[in-house]
Amino acid sequence: GYYLLNFPLSNSILLASMFASHTLITYPIVNRLGVSKNRAVNVTVGGTIIADTAALIVLAVIAGSAVGEINSGFWIQLGISMAIFIFIVLWGFPKIARWFFKNINDGISQYIFVIGMAFAGAFLAEVAGIGEIVGAFLAGLALNTLIPHTSPLMNRTEFVGNSIFIPVFLIGVGMLVDLRGLFNGIEAVLVAITMIILALTSKWVSAWVTQKIFGYTSAERGIIFGLSNSRAAATLAIVLVGYNLEILNESVLNGTVLMILVTCLVSSFATEKAGRELAIAESEKRPDLSETPEKILVPISNPDTIERLIDLAILIKNPASKQPVYALEVIRDDHESRENVLISHKMLEKAVEHAAATNNEVRIITRVDLNVANGILRAVKENVITEIIIGWNARLSARDKIFGSVL
Repeated sequence: GYYLLNFPLSNSILLASMFASHTLITYPIVNRLGVSKNRAVNVTVGGTIIADTAALIVLAVIAGSAVGEINSGFWIQLGISMAIFIFIVLWGFPKIARWFFKNINDGISQYIFVIGMAFAGAFLAEVAGIGEIVGAFLAGLALNTLIPHTSPLMNRTEFVGNSIFIPVFLIGVGMLVDLRGLFNGIEAVLVAITMIILALTSKWVSAWVTQKIFGYTSAERGIIFGLSNSRAAATLAIVLVGYNLEILNESVLNGTVLMILVTCLVSSFATEKAGRELAIAESEKRPDLSETPEKILVPISNPDTIERLIDLAILIKNPASKQPVYALEVIRDDHESRENVLISHKMLEKAVEHAAATNNEVRIITRVDLNVANGILRAVKENVITEIIIGWNARLSARDKIFGSVL
């Protein structure tokens, strides 16, 4: 921007932060192909957190300088406010969330709490003079380790974010864009083309350098490029703040929308191609194709612990596994066994509904046996179970209060 487009230094730095940030738009492709555990994918996910955080901090500094003079007082005030804000969000928010999730089991209340924490982070960031999007982003980082990625809460958060918040945000940005401006002069076209070329080139060079340094394969280089090339949320936020503060002009706003469109399309094709190559390469490395697949069995007798046991089973389950979680109810063979089987089916339907909220399948198994232990052992042998999750007694003893009620 400084050399090619003759932008001022502050504008060029903000433009560079847009190129550096990226969004893992194509991560679902990687997850679908079963290569999400690959080292290149893990490196890219970690790099995304660092790049987006750094870009949003740059945005905070540039935005702060736009409304005031940059001097020693500005840096001292910004440093102190950022330190207090980061401490509250990254240390205080997890403490509050850990207490809340431990004591409140209602799924709707937990989701409202997560939304409230995001708004609280945005408010604190605004008070600190950083920018509300930085606060919402750091609030997400603070809560990330406390919310399992396969839990109903994460599923609700992603669904509402993808179906409501992001589309509304995109509509708001789209209403600011004047596509006719692209055809009213050469400047707008030049800015758009320059941004697209720099966006694609910078990420490809980064992926190539990473490949050479760490000795990755060409498929891993392609997966890094595909995942890190797409721009969306952070880039839109940066350009929107810059445009509202009159740091970036309308040509950059229009060019950003086109850049997002092109980079997302290129990322989709690149990730699909490299992901398939990586999946084939990893499948060829497997020494035994007849290896027993992971199967998790959850024997259930207490209706109050069904949801927690199923949550634990889904949490430890390999995301790439297509096997369902097996819910087992063992009925004693006596004169009431027929009635107990019907009651058992109604109870286990609760496990099926709970797992369905996370797009996971639960298969019900009902056995009639002389005792519970034999019933579990026979179910393990017949279904080739690899892991068993068994609940503790619902009556909490002193030991249970210390170690918990789920084993």
